[in-house]
Amino acid sequence: QAPIKATCEDMSCKAGFPEDVHSAVVSRSIRGGQPLLNVRFRSCDGNKKIHFGSSEPKDFRVGEDGVVYAERSFQLSAEPTEFVVSAQDKETREEWQMRVKLTPEPTFAGTSEENQKKTEDIIFPWQHYKHSSPLKRQKRDWVIPPINLPENSRGPFPQELVRIRSDRDKSLSLRYSVTGPGADQPPTGIFIINPISGQLSVTKPLDREQIASFHLRAHAVDVNGNQVENPIDIVINVIDMNDNRPEFLHQVWNGTVPEGSKPGTYVMTVTAIDADDPNAQNGMLRYRILSQAPSSPSPNMFTINNETGDIITVAAGLDREKVQQYTLIIQATDMEGNPTYGLSNTATAVITVTDVNDNPPEFTAMTFYGEVPENRVDVIVANLTVTDKDQPHTPAWNAMYRMTGGDPTGRFTILTDPNSNDGLVTVVKPIDFETNRMFVLTVAAENQVPLAKGIQHPPQSTATVSITVIDVNESPYFVPNPKLVRQEEGLLAGSILTTFTAQDPDRYMQQTSLRYSKLSDPANWLKIDPVSGQITTTAVLDRESIYVQNNMYNATFLASDNGIPPMSGTGTLQIYLLDINDNAPQVNPKEATTCETLQPNAINITAVDPDIDPNAGPFAFELPDMPASIKRNWTIVRISGDHAQLSLRIRFLEAGIYDVPIVITDSGNPHASSTSVLKVKVCQCDINGDCTDVDRIVGAGLGTGAIIAILLCIIILLILVLMFVVWMKRRDKERQAKQLLIDPEDDVRDNILKYDEEGGGEEDQDYDLSQLQQPDTVEPDAIKPVGIRRLDERPIHAEPQYPVRSAAPHPGDIGDFINEGLKAADNDPTAPPYDSLLVFDYEGSGSTAGSLSSLNSSSSGGEQDYDYLNDWGPRFKKLADMYGGGDD
Repeated sequence: QAPIKATCEDMSCKAGFPEDVHSAVVSRSIRGGQPLLNVRFRSCDGNKKIHFGSSEPKDFRVGEDGVVYAERSFQLSAEPTEFVVSAQDKETREEWQMRVKLTPEPTFAGTSEENQKKTEDIIFPWQHYKHSSPLKRQKRDWVIPPINLPENSRGPFPQELVRIRSDRDKSLSLRYSVTGPGADQPPTGIFIINPISGQLSVTKPLDREQIASFHLRAHAVDVNGNQVENPIDIVINVIDMNDNRPEFLHQVWNGTVPEGSKPGTYVMTVTAIDADDPNAQNGMLRYRILSQAPSSPSPNMFTINNETGDIITVAAGLDREKVQQYTLIIQATDMEGNPTYGLSNTATAVITVTDVNDNPPEFTAMTFYGEVPENRVDVIVANLTVTDKDQPHTPAWNAMYRMTGGDPTGRFTILTDPNSNDGLVTVVKPIDFETNRMFVLTVAAENQVPLAKGIQHPPQSTATVSITVIDVNESPYFVPNPKLVRQEEGLLAGSILTTFTAQDPDRYMQQTSLRYSKLSDPANWLKIDPVSGQITTTAVLDRESIYVQNNMYNATFLASDNGIPPMSGTGTLQIYLLDINDNAPQVNPKEATTCETLQPNAINITAVDPDIDPNAGPFAFELPDMPASIKRNWTIVRISGDHAQLSLRIRFLEAGIYDVPIVITDSGNPHASSTSVLKVKVCQCDINGDCTDVDRIVGAGLGTGAIIAILLCIIILLILVLMFVVWMKRRDKERQAKQLLIDPEDDVRDNILKYDEEGGGEEDQDYDLSQLQQPDTVEPDAIKPVGIRRLDERPIHAEPQYPVRSAAPHPGDIGDFINEGLKAADNDPTAPPYDSLLVFDYEGSGSTAGSLSSLNSSSSGGEQDYDYLNDWGPRFKKLADMYGGGDD
């Protein structure tokens, strides 16, 4: 697409690149991420969102601000490098293109100190103007070569770098400024420019490890702030100095190498980094080994690749059993290892020699001994000890034991103790002393992993184990066990059944004969002779006993010896009882129900015989001749070998309960028969054959259990009634006793009386208070109605004649009054039968006291004379001292 040139003749602005080709001079060595130049794009309104692209995205990248960066590090050829930069509007998708040509800067042999100190002038490219009209044609921009500035410069500061000027400064008064990171953007204030002269200076030392290059843009404006020149790009590269030592990623490196490794075996890699430029000598590192500890078997067991840091073995003889670990001091030096100018640092490499199975296990003895009692299992009989120089608790050290001979029946096994590595010879099958008295085993020891190549097992890896079997007293055993005996039932008590004897396996022990005893005999039918083992019966054998299962009766006997310790064994005697015809058949069920009419009236019955074939069915059923009413009223018909049917012979039989005897005979030889009574309930039936006369049948057939249950219910009911009556009488007695007793709070004996209660509650509302004011006007019989008397008031009886005190007290009157009242209370039949508080809520008639409202109190007792209290006797001495003592 052809570029759109900006013209101002029609005073309109067109977006696009200002030129078709943009040339720039850059350094020959390009580093990845290095800014190269800045492409300018005119968007007129400033609101366009432009996306920049490159035709060589692998080599160059254009940022959103128009700065072109190198994507990788490479060297420019002598010929110019060209690529296309494109710009696209993100909204309208309109696109513009510009070709960029990069030319490597020429190489100079050197510059003098004067030339270095001389400040270079950078002049803005000139422009043609016609009739003071806006830009008509613009010469291509200069590309300013990057300014190289060494880091860590000592100054003085500010240090002048270049002077920027415009060729229009002769006709206009211009102001210069720089923008970008390091100027007006963070880090700010590193670079400053004189706005009049355009002198660009650096204000402090630079650090390449923080910022490797600065990209600035210089501006020239008039005094009104109008741009008179297009901005130019200034790239300042910070030249690296060797101001950083190499740093290892780890101060201690750990590696492993198997023992016996051949020279050239890789061990590990150590790595160091240098913050200086890795593409310069300042960041190029070299490695070497400074020391090795220990130095055996050779001081140079390892070497290191001076560029990669790979550590390998260079000598043979690594033996873990002699040296388990090596410590190397590694040095890294920059300046490609130059010991004079390079900076160095060290780290430690710890190399552990790992174990391989180069040492076989060896027995500590050629023969091991052990002993075991016979018939014992899971017993350790011998400990096999071995030595192994390999690293403990590794597969090259862990031992495994294998029996190579002496145990054809597999009675022993050898387990390994995980802690001690010993072999534990263990018995897994019982051993009989009478059969084998000694075993000689051959055992080989191996490791969990094979031996290293070229190493063989020595003779010490094989040993013999001699095991002696100890004779112990064994339990006797019955032969055969169990023993089966076939015998007809009915064998009488005292009969010899069989002989059941045991054997003692201890042939080499001096012992007496065995003794026999009975251990289990559920029916208590048998006994055994303690010496001979002969078994005789103590009761009749009965096949139909509950202790016989499937014709088999089991009894257990015990045989004991007199060894040390005594041992015993058990044997089971199984008696298979053959059946004889010793049981007569019986009818089942014992009760039945039928109708009083002829139809339907069949009753199905079954014959039951504990015996078995041929002494059981088929059975014969018949009715006896006597009494004659049986055959007259009933008939029986056999319907199968075990079943028969009983029915009425007559048309009608009165309802009731009838006992019908039935004679049943089995098929045994000789036959056995019995007469069984069937209780038949005859009742009235409906058309369906169901009984309707239930009440009579149930009443007639009321069982004993039902009667007992009814009696128990009646007894329980009577007990409950009796308990209720007793409880009621007891409650009445308690209520009467409570009426005679006085509340403990009212008892004055050893109690504190309370006088602060002014009223009795709602029951006091029925009192006639006028009686207290004028008691003489009230008749004795009408003092208080009966229906409103208080609960704690004494009932009305004949009033006792209590004395009436005179109105005017005189000496001795009070004592006489109390004595007379006490005598009257003793003769009062209504008083309680014990010494208690008397209730005087009604004081009787004849009181001469006037109204209580006439009493008043005085704040002082000066007007009252209490001297007469001294004449009342010793009981009132305390009151006389309190009130009759005068002013004291």
